[in-house]
Amino acid sequence: MIPRPMLYRDAALADGSGPSLRKGVSVLVDRGRILWIRPTSDEGDLPSDVHVVDAGGSTIVPGMVDAHSHVTLPGGSHWIDRGFDSPEELLEVAEHNGDLLGRAGVRWARDVGSPAAVDPRDGRKRALALRVRERWREDRSRPRLRVAGTWIAHSGVLPAGLTIEADDGPGFLAAAAKQLDDGADLLKLYLDGPKKEEAPWSTEAVRAVVDLAHGRGAKVTAHSGLLPGARVGIDAGVDSLEHGFELDSDLAAQMARQGAFLVSTLAIFRSWASFAHTTTLPRFVGDEGKERTARRRERAIESVRVAHHAGVRIATGTDFGGGSLRANHLAWEVESLVEAGLKPWEALASATIRGGELLGESEAGRIGEGGPADFFLVHGDPLTDPTALWRVWRVAWLPEAPGRAEPTRR
Repeated sequence: MIPRPMLYRDAALADGSGPSLRKGVSVLVDRGRILWIRPTSDEGDLPSDVHVVDAGGSTIVPGMVDAHSHVTLPGGSHWIDRGFDSPEELLEVAEHNGDLLGRAGVRWARDVGSPAAVDPRDGRKRALALRVRERWREDRSRPRLRVAGTWIAHSGVLPAGLTIEADDGPGFLAAAAKQLDDGADLLKLYLDGPKKEEAPWSTEAVRAVVDLAHGRGAKVTAHSGLLPGARVGIDAGVDSLEHGFELDSDLAAQMARQGAFLVSTLAIFRSWASFAHTTTLPRFVGDEGKERTARRRERAIESVRVAHHAGVRIATGTDFGGGSLRANHLAWEVESLVEAGLKPWEALASATIRGGELLGESEAGRIGEGGPADFFLVHGDPLTDPTALWRVWRVAWLPEAPGRAEPTRR
C-alpha cells in the first residue's frame, strides 16, 4: 500500500538554529520527504488524497541525535553487569532500545561501544552493534546508527572480557585496525587509564591510531573522564571527547581551535542521584558515594561551561546502556545542558544540529524542504522549556498511528 501524502497543519516549528519559534506552519510530507514548509494561511493547492493532521498547539522538532549511546545494553543501576549477558539477550535489548529511541524522537544513535560476540554467520568475533546496524539499515522505522565497534582500553580499567585490551603501542594499533576491518564507522578509545594521573597510552601512540583511522575515512573519539587522557587525546588529534568531565580553559581553547567536539553526558549524575532513593547499592546510597557523585557532577557541569565559553561545539548523548540512563532519556540530557548554562535553544541544537555535524550528516538534526521527514511533534516550546521534549505526541517517521483527519481543503 502506497502511503498518502501527509499534511501537518498549523504547528509551531523549532529547528534549533535560533531562539524563536515559527508559528502557524504547515508541512507537507510524501514518501518520507518534506515537499514544502509554508504558512498555514497560504498552503495553496493540496494533493487530492492528502491526509491532514491537526497539529495545532504542538511544535515540530527535528529528529534528535543521541551522540553517545550503547544500543545493545539496557542501562539501569547494574549497567556494567549487563555487558556480560548472552549475545541473544543483548540483541533483544537492542530491538527494545530501538523502539524507545524512536518514540522519544531520536532519529540517529551513535553507538560508542558494544560487547563483542561470535557471529554465527561467519564465525568471526565482532561488536554486536555492527549486527544491529545491519538489521536496521533497511528499516525506515528504526534509528539510523553509527557504530564504534568495541571499546579499546588498557587492561585494569574495565572488567576483563568487556573491552579489547591493549597495553602497548603495537597492540593498540592492531586493536584499532581490527575494529576498522570489522566495519566500525569510528573508533572509541578509553583514555582513562589504571593510573588517574596519566593517560594509558602516549600521545604518539594515540596519534598513530588517529592517522590510521583518518586514512581509512573513519573518525576517532575518546572516553575522557579525567584530564590527563583528555589532553593526550586532543594533542593527538582525536575528533571528539566523550564526557569531558575535567576540562580546563586551555584544553577547551585547543579543542575549539582544532574543531574537536565535546559530547556531553551530564544526566548520568542526575540518574545516579536518583539511585540513592531507588536502590540499596552502597556506591549510591552511602554518604561517601553521594558526596562523590555531587563533586563529580559539579566538576562536569563546570567543564561544559568552560567548553561552551571557549566556543567548542557540543553534541550530546545519554550514555544509555553503557551508563545508567535508558534509551528514551535524551530529554534529560538537554535539561542538564540548560542547567550547565546553555540556553534552551542551544541545548536543543546540541541534540540536533551539532549531533548531525558530529556525524558528518548534513540532513541529520535538521528540517528542510526536500529533506527527510525526520521530525517529531511535542507539546510545548523546547526553545524556552527543555522539558517539552518529554511530551512527544507524534513521530513522523514511525508507522502512521490513528489520528484526527480533517477534510482536504480545496
